Amino acid sequence: MAQNPGKKVGVLLVNLGSPDAPTTSRVRRFLREFLGDPRVVNLPRALWWVILNFFVLPFRPRKSARAYREIWTDKGSPLVYYTRQLSDKLAIALDSDEIHVDYAMRYGKPVLADKLNAFKAQMLDEIIILPLYPQYSSTTTASVYDAVDDVVRPWRHIPSLQFIAEYHDHQAYIAAVAESIKAFWHKHGRNDLLLMSFHGLPAKLTDLGDPYYHHCQKTAALIAERLGLHDTQWKLVFQSRFGKAEWLKPYCLEVLQDLPQQGSKEVDIVCPGFAVDCLETLEEIALANKEEFLAAGGKSYRYIPALNDSDEHVKVMVDLLSRRLR
Repeated sequence: MAQNPGKKVGVLLVNLGSPDAPTTSRVRRFLREFLGDPRVVNLPRALWWVILNFFVLPFRPRKSARAYREIWTDKGSPLVYYTRQLSDKLAIALDSDEIHVDYAMRYGKPVLADKLNAFKAQMLDEIIILPLYPQYSSTTTASVYDAVDDVVRPWRHIPSLQFIAEYHDHQAYIAAVAESIKAFWHKHGRNDLLLMSFHGLPAKLTDLGDPYYHHCQKTAALIAERLGLHDTQWKLVFQSRFGKAEWLKPYCLEVLQDLPQQGSKEVDIVCPGFAVDCLETLEEIALANKEEFLAAGGKSYRYIPALNDSDEHVKVMVDLLSRRLR
């Protein structure tokens, strides 16, 4: 990849993060950091402090730890493993001594600040931050921006910084997701209905100017168009609702419970908002929601994996970075 000779660039892939072990204590530590971020929960801080410390952290970590144990592997957290593999393969694909590729987590380890300070020690000329969130949200992407700013603000010399805020309609990304669905169908056959599930957010964030809902709509429509699907052959849904407030609709679980009574008993489901598989895809979508669908009268339910560390995903990353590395 052509770039200015002698210019040293750091590329940092950033994902949300994971506990470093599927135990109640480690999950509690992770949730304290994650849910303590004011970007994640948009409530008055004093009120949320009470809710978090007296109603969430005493109970939720035990339940979440059980869920993590369902998907934990001998390589650890799937989210961390796939992100590390993606980073390593991206470094090989870029194939340059002057491009330093690494990865970090917004919450948990590897710590974002440590990776940025390591870049600083290498005296890089430029740093490119690539959050692995295709659709921009103030709860995810903006939180990474905040964390980066907190680290670099005290530096005497701040290198050039580029921040890739989203890639929800990027051609290579849309093509890679669509082709992964086609490959799954070619191998396993195709069910009648395709659900595209995105992580939910409180509905009020859209009114406040967060573009996430519209990005998800655009992503899903472009994938459906690429696959040649009619409107009756796919649905957009939102998962992982938390709390009692209204979140983005339609809710994935409610749709799955209703579909068999509406005559749709065979579904495939994919999660285009997740760059790599994690708790929300492997436990909630692939396991728990499957049970609910079958219990409601469904006959066939299949989860189509995320792009993970596939060669196609590496090509998406290279394409996203190509213009910025010239």
